[in-house]
Amino acid sequence: MPTRRKPRAGSLQFWPRKRAKRMYPRMNSYPSIDESKLDKPKLLAFAGYKAGMLHVIVKDTTKGSASFGEDISVPVTVLDCPPMLAVGVRSYKPTAYGLSIITEAWADKLPKGFELKRKSKKTAKKTKKKKKEKKKVKPTASTQFAKMEKELAQISSVRLIVATQPKIAGFGKKTTDIFEIEIAGKSASDKLDFARDILSKEIKPSDVFREGELIDAIGITKGKGTVGPVKRFGVVIQNRHAKGKRRHVGSLGQESPGRVRWTVPMAGQLGFQQRTEYNKRLLKINDNKDAGGEITPTSGFKGYGVVKGPYVLLEGSVPGPKKRLIFLRASIRPGKRKFIVPEIKEIVR
Repeated sequence: MPTRRKPRAGSLQFWPRKRAKRMYPRMNSYPSIDESKLDKPKLLAFAGYKAGMLHVIVKDTTKGSASFGEDISVPVTVLDCPPMLAVGVRSYKPTAYGLSIITEAWADKLPKGFELKRKSKKTAKKTKKKKKEKKKVKPTASTQFAKMEKELAQISSVRLIVATQPKIAGFGKKTTDIFEIEIAGKSASDKLDFARDILSKEIKPSDVFREGELIDAIGITKGKGTVGPVKRFGVVIQNRHAKGKRRHVGSLGQESPGRVRWTVPMAGQLGFQQRTEYNKRLLKINDNKDAGGEITPTSGFKGYGVVKGPYVLLEGSVPGPKKRLIFLRASIRPGKRKFIVPEIKEIVR
């Protein structure tokens, strides 16, 4: 008889399923843009806090659909997007092992009340003899930019270091999140000039995106702890004759080699992993300081609170729980879907 073959039970899907290293995601890749066609440099990403979900009444503009031209209900995700602060600039050069930092420049002055780092309350030990220590003079932003301009030939990419302002958002977070955003432009000098002008200033979502654009939403999913193979990989539940158990894998592998392969679905971590939702339609951007009142329910968003200032409406769902930081990046694979300005008739709270 021929050997019987059976496909594996359950899909590996994403592997390895390890916990993310930090609460907010990382962005190592950006869309390939023809920078020669850009009129001026621009940022390729933004970030906002997930507040909750609503639904809006919009006009269906999808050609070929049964409801084309009619008003339909669309679920939307509300992102609380307080302005971000540009606190620094970094220049990179290509090497055999990836990008390497050339120099970085930090803002000399930041707005009052903004803390870049939380101060630790450690009491200094009192010593009898105090040694005179030379204070290190921090280089100013202008001197660091001068260094970058001398090495323009080596610079391959320029990234802006930004910091969020969660105190302006609708929940009680105190620590700021600091990360980098790629700057797209015709040349390295144009990118540096753009970074110099925007340093220590606020960045709003409308400075990066526009309504009707396709973007990618990157976030860290809900953490669900340690679970079994049935919930983790979708393995079929066994019958009662299978070793007296039901929620387990039928076999851990063959006799030789005498080890369990990594492809065997087993119990482990589920959730709290970075995931990307591609091609989410950006339906609405509102940059006003008191814009949140038009979308926040009377009792506030459950588990979040009240959206006070600027917000963004994204079509569909977004990975991660409420209060989590979501990165919005220019679409890396937009496909055939084009830029369409949505016609929002009503926001149902």
